[in-house]
Amino acid sequence: MSKKLRIGVLGSGSGTDLQSIIDASEKNMINAEVIIVISDKSDAFCLKRAEKHKISCFFVDSKGLSREEYDKKIDKILEEKKVGLVVGAGYMKILTKCFIRKWYGKIINIHPALLPSFKGANGQGDAIDYGVKISGCTTHFMNEEMDSGPIILQAAVKVMPGDNRDKIAARILEIEHQILPRTIDLFEQDRLKINGRKVEIAKGESWKDKYTVFSDVLYSEGY
Repeated sequence: MSKKLRIGVLGSGSGTDLQSIIDASEKNMINAEVIIVISDKSDAFCLKRAEKHKISCFFVDSKGLSREEYDKKIDKILEEKKVGLVVGAGYMKILTKCFIRKWYGKIINIHPALLPSFKGANGQGDAIDYGVKISGCTTHFMNEEMDSGPIILQAAVKVMPGDNRDKIAARILEIEHQILPRTIDLFEQDRLKINGRKVEIAKGESWKDKYTVFSDVLYSEGY
């Protein structure tokens, strides 16, 4: 097996998406490993998860720093750790344009809605409030606009009668834990090519043939 892809994860919360990457790495589902976890919240549980798995982790305090100064501190850590892919996993701080430009094509995000619909911090709740019948999740390359970068993978989840934000969020989260590691896998295999707004995925083996999928979930091509 070739040298593992070095991943840096940015997170602000509980870190379940981070955990899905760690689990996939430990199970050798992906030829990649989380090298560093960075959070803007000192009490974020994603840092505890990193510690449990003996992964280097940092709380970077933004107090007294401009957004550009803050992102430079993050960038320095990522560079020192020789990170090859940056993953936004529940990271709630808006990254600066300079940071995105430097890492473009090597920074991805997971969002709990079918982009371009329901961008922002409450994608699941906004979808429920709007009355959609289908929701889901999206992985995409980050660009200079929030939740607007070229889409890599998506998976669609039915909205059931009686669903509220928490119920649909829980079901979507299970699928996030599938498509995020798969997106990393595709990146590591060099099967992703950005062509304008589109991401072309080179043909190859499918995770549908290798791992468990949910029969009532629609996975986009490439999964």
